[in-house]
Amino acid sequence: MSEVLVEEYRGNIVENVHRGFICGISDDGKVVYSVGDSEHMTYMRSTAKPIQAIPVFRLGLVEKYDLEGKEAAILSASHMAEPFHIEVLESIIKKTGISEDKLICMAKPKRIYHNCAGKHLGILMLCKELGHDMENYWSIYHPVQQMIRKHISLISEYPEEDIQIGVDGCGVPVFAMPLKYIANAYMRLACPDLIEDEEVRSAAKRITDLMNAHPEMIAGTKSVCSTLLKDDNIVAKGGAMGVYCFGLKKERLGFVLKIQDGSSDEWAHIIASILEQIDYSNKTTIERLKEIFPDEIKNDNGLIIGFRKACFQF
Repeated sequence: MSEVLVEEYRGNIVENVHRGFICGISDDGKVVYSVGDSEHMTYMRSTAKPIQAIPVFRLGLVEKYDLEGKEAAILSASHMAEPFHIEVLESIIKKTGISEDKLICMAKPKRIYHNCAGKHLGILMLCKELGHDMENYWSIYHPVQQMIRKHISLISEYPEEDIQIGVDGCGVPVFAMPLKYIANAYMRLACPDLIEDEEVRSAAKRITDLMNAHPEMIAGTKSVCSTLLKDDNIVAKGGAMGVYCFGLKKERLGFVLKIQDGSSDEWAHIIASILEQIDYSNKTTIERLKEIFPDEIKNDNGLIIGFRKACFQF
């Protein structure tokens, strides 16, 4: 069962209630924080992107194509098509020689404006390197997608054969598993020393370091992701339909939250409350979240007409 995570007030009346789930897992594999059912089956959506990028790094394609830091970082991104995002994606296309029309993700005015373009370019780089067909790279039966699924299983420690497959908004496979395994994946991304495979461990470390070094590339200016990733102790990534993940390096914790109605407007308020409740040491990160994403709700005229309140307790 889900539980109430956030209430939204207009005046003194509760206008909206957002239910959902939160799961926090420690480095010994135990669920140490929970709201709702930690076994709830959930699609990872774009929170899987840092894991989907691991094979690109393992095969040395960052070096082969001389990708700079921002270019390598955007392979894990859900970018907001700000000018600096488009410039970086165009540079990747030029360096790799992959035609933009190979991307199946559609957006206006160009395909690279789609927020998953970095992920798709990474997958196409794998196809090119391994000699696989680019035309059906979106199919779960494609060798590259099979490779990605193996890495999803390896990082989350959820059996590959039990991973449920759907189709993401951008057209490629999307992976579902119980919440506690998604939290485990982010705990291990934050603590890659727990990953036995040396090549995977090194790739995961490089990816998360790049996310911290270039936080604006992972989503965009003043996004929840860029706000959290400015804190070098945090690995964080959001996904569609209300799912958000983050890992804490020093604390060796992984968290996933899922807002059941698919909203993302409440992410920052939930994350700030989680960090406060676990007495997170970097208060600046919490303050930054609250400054950029205040509790107050404003109308079209900029007047404060209500507020959001996180309601859950661990």
